[in-house]
Amino acid sequence: MEPRNVIIIGSGPSGFTAGTYTARANLNPLLYAGLEWGGQLQNTTDVENYPGFPGGVQGPEMMELFRKQAERFGAEVVSENVTKVDFSQAPFKVWSGEDMQLAKAIIIATGAEYRKLGIPGEVEYSGHGVSYCATCDGFFFRDAEIVVIGGGDTAIEEALFLTRFGRSVTVVHRRDELRASKIMQQRAMDNPKIDFVWDSVVDEIVGAEHKLQAVKLRNLKTGEVTERTAGGLFIAIGHDPATKIFEGQIDLDDAGYILVHDGSRTSVEGVFAGGDCVDHVYRQAITAAGMGCMAAIDTERWLESQSHN
Repeated sequence: MEPRNVIIIGSGPSGFTAGTYTARANLNPLLYAGLEWGGQLQNTTDVENYPGFPGGVQGPEMMELFRKQAERFGAEVVSENVTKVDFSQAPFKVWSGEDMQLAKAIIIATGAEYRKLGIPGEVEYSGHGVSYCATCDGFFFRDAEIVVIGGGDTAIEEALFLTRFGRSVTVVHRRDELRASKIMQQRAMDNPKIDFVWDSVVDEIVGAEHKLQAVKLRNLKTGEVTERTAGGLFIAIGHDPATKIFEGQIDLDDAGYILVHDGSRTSVEGVFAGGDCVDHVYRQAITAAGMGCMAAIDTERWLESQSHN
């Protein structure tokens, strides 16, 4: 079997951008998009902060455009999940079920997933009042009563950011003290728009006519259930990078994010990575796309250097 020049694993903004760049470089990439292709944007309604779309764009529509662009230049996109990899020696091996492909180079762009609460109403009102990204969606909640779930730095950063838009921001945390850094805690405590509900969890998300209206809170110490009006609910309990199949193959940090150096290079020469499986700071479509571009250019130059050896 003749190895492909490059196999791309993942199909959000990072994966499809890498597909476009490597295809235009005549590398004939094979892109495993996954059964549920398109990354987190497939579950996003209005995207208003991506350059070039002054009127905004629906997340799934944007991913359809990304995919068509990659395919236009010759990327072979297959809607299959990668189930196993072997990066121990070149050419690298990539499996989708029983099917195995070889590649001279790999680009990983598997992204990350927001941690979910798994409670009634979460799926139904996702994109209709329930969000996982204040930077992405805060603008839509002007003058709303906003609830933020979580107690770490991410939750407090989201709460502080949302005070720019919301009438009020309530942080609900399952403990009686925050896990966030002291300086972040102090900023939140000092902000008159932020209040706290301690020792509590959200049991249910309540709405009508495809719009969030309230959340049901349960106090973990007393068991008391109360209903709180909410125009927006931001769930900020962390992310999980989609990197499990790469454990033991490349270096990951303690949280499972892929460690890169010198651009997009991983610990294995010839394996590159970009997007939210690497980035736990920005997590934006545009930064993911930029990292996909970086990975593609790094891959192209690396393959070129190998051909001269």
